[in-house]
Amino acid sequence: MSDSHYDPEQPLISHLVELRQRLLHSVFLILIIFLCLFYFANDLYEWLSAPLTAMLPEGTSMIATDVTSPFFAPFKLTLVAAIFLAIPFLLHQAWAFIAPGLYQHEKRLAVPLLLSSILLFYLGVAFAYFVVFPLVFGFFTSVGPENVAMMTDISSYLNFVLKLFFAFGVVFEIPVATLLMVWSGMTDVASLSAKRAYVIVGCFVVGMLLTPPDIISQSLLAVPMWLLFEVGLLMARLTGRKKTEEESGPA
Repeated sequence: MSDSHYDPEQPLISHLVELRQRLLHSVFLILIIFLCLFYFANDLYEWLSAPLTAMLPEGTSMIATDVTSPFFAPFKLTLVAAIFLAIPFLLHQAWAFIAPGLYQHEKRLAVPLLLSSILLFYLGVAFAYFVVFPLVFGFFTSVGPENVAMMTDISSYLNFVLKLFFAFGVVFEIPVATLLMVWSGMTDVASLSAKRAYVIVGCFVVGMLLTPPDIISQSLLAVPMWLLFEVGLLMARLTGRKKTEEESGPA
């Protein structure tokens, strides 16, 4: 069913049919990407584990404590990578489904918000891989007892980094979350500005929980979080000012 034929008066069954079609298209794309990537599954895992293996002492390596891990760890990574690459299409399908029910001014705001969300999530993941991982693994590989060889299980490592990817991807959505809070009426720019000190403290608390216990690593997460909050605050202030000007303008 094409978007141009979408009718708000359609019965529920028609909406469910369209939703089913969009879900099938999304699953099909993920499957296609997965099949294209699966041949390179071991290479993907080698790339993902590079920040850790670069820090391991000479003569040590990662291990598999389960007989199925050498297959299922790269398999799981490839599936997650397929979903990760398909995110723009998945969000487009969700947008195409709900867009006909939005007002024109809501569509104008939603499109850049959607694009910003995708970009910020990818930036958060890239920040975790290129900045946080080297710091985290450098710290953990240097604090262990001298008579203990660090040989990380490949499945445990994968679960750990996927959690961090998701955490940093979500953290980088702070500007979008700030805008939505203001637009929904949950709070306003003045109230958020007045709570800036608490926000900064909260950023450093989150940084302390997600990074090794040293001030450099904590700051590398906390400072970007605070700056992202300020970006969201600035955008909320600008969009609010523009909306006020439009409402006070000539009819």
